[in-house]
Amino acid sequence: MELLTNPLSLMILLPAAAGLALLALPERFAGAAAPLGAAAAFASLCVAARLWLGFDPAVTAMQFGLDRPWLPYFGITYSLGIDGLSLALIILAALLTAAGALASFGQIKESRPAFYGCLLLTEAALAGVFAARDLFVFYLFWEAMLVPMYFLVGVWGGERRVHAAVKFFVYTVAGSALMLAAMLWLAAARHAAAGAWSFRITDLCGAAGPAQGALFAAFALAFAVKVPLIPLHTWLPDAHAEAPTAGSVLLAGLLLKTGVYGFIRIGVPLFPQAAAAAAPWLAGAGAAGVIYASLAAWRQRDIKRLIAYSSIAHLGLVVVGIMSFDLTAVSGAALQMFNHGVSTGALFLLAGLLHERRHTRLIEDYGGLAASVPAFAAVFLVTALSSIGLPGLNGFVGEALVLFGSFRVYPWAAAAALSGVVLSAVYMLGLYQQVFFGPLRRTENRVIADLRPREWACLLPLLALMFYVGLKPGALLRRLEPAAASYIESARPGALPPAAPKEGK
Repeated sequence: MELLTNPLSLMILLPAAAGLALLALPERFAGAAAPLGAAAAFASLCVAARLWLGFDPAVTAMQFGLDRPWLPYFGITYSLGIDGLSLALIILAALLTAAGALASFGQIKESRPAFYGCLLLTEAALAGVFAARDLFVFYLFWEAMLVPMYFLVGVWGGERRVHAAVKFFVYTVAGSALMLAAMLWLAAARHAAAGAWSFRITDLCGAAGPAQGALFAAFALAFAVKVPLIPLHTWLPDAHAEAPTAGSVLLAGLLLKTGVYGFIRIGVPLFPQAAAAAAPWLAGAGAAGVIYASLAAWRQRDIKRLIAYSSIAHLGLVVVGIMSFDLTAVSGAALQMFNHGVSTGALFLLAGLLHERRHTRLIEDYGGLAASVPAFAAVFLVTALSSIGLPGLNGFVGEALVLFGSFRVYPWAAAAALSGVVLSAVYMLGLYQQVFFGPLRRTENRVIADLRPREWACLLPLLALMFYVGLKPGALLRRLEPAAASYIESARPGALPPAAPKEGK
């Protein structure tokens, strides 16, 4: 019964059940799929609000804990629990899924039940990744989120959707296969040492022994593909460009965060010595990604590809922060994970709404839109400034904390990342100028509709968060800092494993 009453478990089961029900919905009821899918997404958002309201920032242990035997012979348990970082990402998943579901009303014309079913199943798998405290359960959710996302890109995407979907799937599954092998080796090593099987993350801390370097490399590769770090990034621009709007929102806003989250929750705590040795190299890869992706974004002619490369740059900065093992930098990186999801999710929503109106993603096909759609132009400007990191908006706080904290550890990486932050203003403001200013050269741009009420409903919560987090970041930072401190403590060789989930709440 607790499976249905625990809000964290419900955050997984509700969208999963709704998604499966929509997949089974007969085609004659396809017209009801969109409202039903949106209703299920908003119900999940209500559960996420319950998690936020019930979360105690003063408690350092995992909260909303649920621990039930699943396959006891192998020591596999359905173990869930969240800290401040998990909480922020689960709330972001619920918010972006609801926004994506609402934005898709006018964009998805075929196989609507299957589309909304895949959208909700992706949300459920993401919540499972962020809540799992058993490594086997984490892996199942990690793999499960790839399947519905593959279909979102491959069925409802653009002209090259099949190529983009296959590339996305091959890259991520190849990395995950190594992670599975390393996970089984780690559990076997623990069994040999303790005489019992267990996949609990807390039980596996310290079990790697002399194979720690190779095991960390296997996990790190899977996480680096998902971030993605240079040069494992080539699947991302293709997937973003071809995905439907809701798919792009979830890809940028959440799937990329699972890679960083994997480093924080699993890679570093299980293999602290190997992580410490690899940290300068990973920080360097993150800094290189910031510069490379920023320069690549500057040269893009496709709006969605430009935003996709900006995501690689933002996540590169986050990797620099978490590999600094500095409390300021790690707290800023955790905050920036949330901020990037809000800002880039809104950018992809706006890009999708433009594509819905004009059926083109090429920057050169626009120009002068501020005269015909002033409200759209204003919202796009605020979102672009948020992505750049303008003071007063959410992006500034996270970027500043990462740069200040990482400069004490890796001044060279912080300096390189700072140059990427400057470049972000160049390509993002250049995009805005080309799309919304200049003469109205094309007749089609004169008759574009401005934002509709349903579209305002998608965007207003994200806009409110941009200002709220930018002006009052403490409300979120108070919940993120204990998780950041626990992560840094787990990175010290010989440190105690993270606290086990707390029952109840």
